[in-house]
Amino acid sequence: NPEWAAEEKLPKWSERAIRSFCLAETVARKMNYSTVGTESLLTGIMLEGTSPAAKFLRANGITLSKVKTQTLIDVGYVHPHLAPFRKVIPISEEAQKALDLAVEEKIKSGASGEVTTSHMLLGIWAHKGSAGHTMLANLGFDDKKAEELATS
Repeated sequence: NPEWAAEEKLPKWSERAIRSFCLAETVARKMNYSTVGTESLLTGIMLEGTSPAAKFLRANGITLSKVKTQTLIDVGYVHPHLAPFRKVIPISEEAQKALDLAVEEKIKSGASGEVTTSHMLLGIWAHKGSAGHTMLANLGFDDKKAEELATS
């Protein structure tokens, strides 16, 4: 977000959030997607698995297996012969918006520390209409759960 570029103290990303993003890139590559989308970010959070966000989702019945299945239902899989090889997979506009919203969630919270996977998850949820938001809604995540996560 250009407005943040002028700010001196942007929050840093936690190790788990960075790992989740790296796993999201791997997911996008394995699924032969042309970009890293919000569905891949969500799967990356679940694959990392040790973060409070992943634990919160599992405690609310949203498992890695369910996320993978919902990804196939909502987004699909691209056959390798139909997808060009990409050395670098760019981030989609949806995913970039969700990550921007994650930073906004962190700043809005007023808490010190880093942008976490919980902020990432809240950013995905806040981006209504994104594949990740739709998947979460289809799996039973709602505004009440988002509020619970934000205050935990």
